[in-house]
Amino acid sequence: MSHSPHFSEPPKKHLGQHFLHERGIIDGIVRAVSPKPGDRLVEIGPGQGAITFPLLDAHGELTVVEFDRDLIAPLTEAAKSHGALHIIHRDVLAVDFTALAADGASLRLVGNLPYNLSSPILFHVLEHADVVRDMTFMLQKEVVDRMAAAPGSKVYGRLSVMLQAYCHVTPLFDVPPAAFRPPPKVDSAVVRLVPRAADAIGIDDAKVFADVVRDAFGQRRKTLRNALSRQCDAALIEAAKVRPDARAEQLPVADFVRLSNAIAASRAAP
Repeated sequence: MSHSPHFSEPPKKHLGQHFLHERGIIDGIVRAVSPKPGDRLVEIGPGQGAITFPLLDAHGELTVVEFDRDLIAPLTEAAKSHGALHIIHRDVLAVDFTALAADGASLRLVGNLPYNLSSPILFHVLEHADVVRDMTFMLQKEVVDRMAAAPGSKVYGRLSVMLQAYCHVTPLFDVPPAAFRPPPKVDSAVVRLVPRAADAIGIDDAKVFADVVRDAFGQRRKTLRNALSRQCDAALIEAAKVRPDARAEQLPVADFVRLSNAIAASRAAP
């Protein structure tokens, strides 16, 4: 389906477009999503429809978010023989996913995310995590490695902690550059994110948590005592059962949660 006669648009470099064409990879993504009757599927960045049409064939209905207006008409035309396609022509960072799920149905998100925007998109989607059942995304492999990294790893950082605090992160399979047109200069990977139940997250103040994680990793070489000097003193870090002389990359997610809760509580105290 990737070489549909409806699509004459070449990939746009400034939008970070790389169109997937490798059939085996496309089938692997559809199998990973495994849509069931009643699912509300939303694809971010359908491009020329490489994943869109096989998902439509499997499910019959799909909502897509596409920013490139030149792709709207060909997607609409090509979808007619596959199923009901609902197109939201908007920047994904401006899409209110909570409103999209207003009828109480949880969303299942899918997408080959533009690599230059993957972190902002992930953080934006996290803000709507309570209406999202799961996400199956293709990203730069290096980003997926960071998302799933364990404490102590060289690539464990802000993205790892923020995502793992709110989601279970499972890398599924790697995707070589040759699977795309034009081939990117990097390997890609498909990852599944499943939001945790609200009561399993345990974060008392989401903003304090985000600030603590950002500052802790802001200067990786610094100890927490120094990196978090704007947030709290060493005594409070110790009271939260965290070592002030530790560095951010040594701390498990649970320690960041405990520490940020202690900071939030100290600010709320009279």
